[in-house]
Amino acid sequence: MNKSILIRLLKDLGKDKFFLISTLILSLIYVVSTLALPIFAGLAIDLIIGINNVDFQTIFYYFAYMGIFIALGAISQYLLNLTNNHLVYSYSRRLRKRSFEKIHSLPLKYLDSHPLGDLLSRFSTDIEVISDGLLIFLNQIFIGVFSIILTIVVMFILNWIMALTVVILTPLSLFIARFISKNLNKYFYSQAVIKGEQTSYIEELMNNQKVVRYFEYENKAENDFEEISSRLEEVSIKATFFAALPNPLTRFINSIIYALIIFIGVLLITFNLGFSIGLLNTFLSYTKEYSKPFNDISSVIPEIQNALTCLKRIYELLDEKNEISDQNNLSLKQVKGNIFIDDISFSYTKSQKLIEHLTLNVKKGSKVALVGPTGCGKTTFINLLMRFYDVNQGHILVDNNDIKQVTRNSLRSNYGMVLQDTYLRYGTILENITLGDDYSKEEVIEACKKSNCHHFISLLKDGYDTLIDENGGDFSQGQKQLISIARIMLREPPMLILDEATSSIDTRTEIKIQQSFDLLMKDKTSFIVAHRLSTIMNADIILVMKDGHVIEQGTHEELLSKKGFYYELYNSQFVINQ
Repeated sequence: MNKSILIRLLKDLGKDKFFLISTLILSLIYVVSTLALPIFAGLAIDLIIGINNVDFQTIFYYFAYMGIFIALGAISQYLLNLTNNHLVYSYSRRLRKRSFEKIHSLPLKYLDSHPLGDLLSRFSTDIEVISDGLLIFLNQIFIGVFSIILTIVVMFILNWIMALTVVILTPLSLFIARFISKNLNKYFYSQAVIKGEQTSYIEELMNNQKVVRYFEYENKAENDFEEISSRLEEVSIKATFFAALPNPLTRFINSIIYALIIFIGVLLITFNLGFSIGLLNTFLSYTKEYSKPFNDISSVIPEIQNALTCLKRIYELLDEKNEISDQNNLSLKQVKGNIFIDDISFSYTKSQKLIEHLTLNVKKGSKVALVGPTGCGKTTFINLLMRFYDVNQGHILVDNNDIKQVTRNSLRSNYGMVLQDTYLRYGTILENITLGDDYSKEEVIEACKKSNCHHFISLLKDGYDTLIDENGGDFSQGQKQLISIARIMLREPPMLILDEATSSIDTRTEIKIQQSFDLLMKDKTSFIVAHRLSTIMNADIILVMKDGHVIEQGTHEELLSKKGFYYELYNSQFVINQ
């Protein structure tokens, strides 16, 4: 897994060719500068022959060369850090941008099936971990590779016996690190998944604190959170245990190799086999330089492994299939509102059927009400009309145009939609109503008067220029709903969808809003989803849905006279209200 992720990562980094090549060159310069020092040090030691027999002039030149290489190494390391930082954070920015763009191109099915907290965790925590791990990776990998290759070459040039000893024994640490990394991968992946689950759970509870307290869910919430935290603790301890193993083990092996090099070097010097004390010093330095990359890489394997695990989660998001693009550029214009639903079937999963073989002919200006128990398919039907989901079978036609053949934007722009859940973003009340469209303030005020929200807005200190936060500030749920309704009053689209639009409004205001809706829905095709049957009594046709099927249809009076399922629903509400 990590190999393919690593290859893909390097390809993505290759988009910054200048900085990637700069990293390679600067790493090479730094390694050459570092490897030159032991050679000059060894040569200088060999010039200390005995008492009063030291070639100070040549030693001085060697020290001068060492000073030059030290300065060159310091400069290259400084520039390398700058280059790597730019490379990493430029890549992280692109990764965030690609992920954000991906969210907007994914089908609604993906967003519905993945917790919000998990997605937020990928955008924040995962990318931060990737940035930190990638920076460590770039600071270690190229320097490490160049150090290993060049050190081997120089050691074989100096003495093949000593070089062979180092080359054969040192890679043992790699096998240990590889064995441990296999276990690290599964634990870090589980850790990232559980962190996403935990973030999602926290986000859900924080956004629904009132509901938690209304239903005294605190103890259950604490127990559930404790269970998630326990699983995270268990996985994290195992990940930490394996993460702590590579560094001490590789250092232990390298210390043994270091001692063995000293032993062999002393033997070569003792038996006068063309080896000197200065050369032994050089080899000891090279042994450190050769083993250093193994030590450094093994010490940061947990961070790198964790970063690759998080990167896998990001790539999984980026590899998801986009929403099926519009098949052509046909746009709906001058829509009348005739809708024909031709034998459609739809289900979220193959194993659970929802809407089956539904046929309906809705004429321009009709008021269609959808009623039925929770889960019967009312909201799903609305999602199909708006093409948030595509039908599995059949066709939906607007003015004889199959909605699969028209652009989503043109389809949705001809619908006005008011949901049970309100949406208000940070900005002024005026901006929240116009949503950036070009409407005059007078038009906005007129729309607010129709929706009965002008009165309480005008009482505010700054009126329509009052700033509110994304949660709607201090407005009540009913006031926020009225502002949402004003948006539709302002636009007057040819087709309307009202999904429990008056559910958060008191009865007196509801009557006024209903009058405004009657005015708004005149000559417009309207779909009304309602649980309170009193709000849809004047609908032209009422569709009674159960288990995805339309089991009854007709006007309010016709359905009551049948004394069927609708009759039972109506009377049950009447009894409850009494």
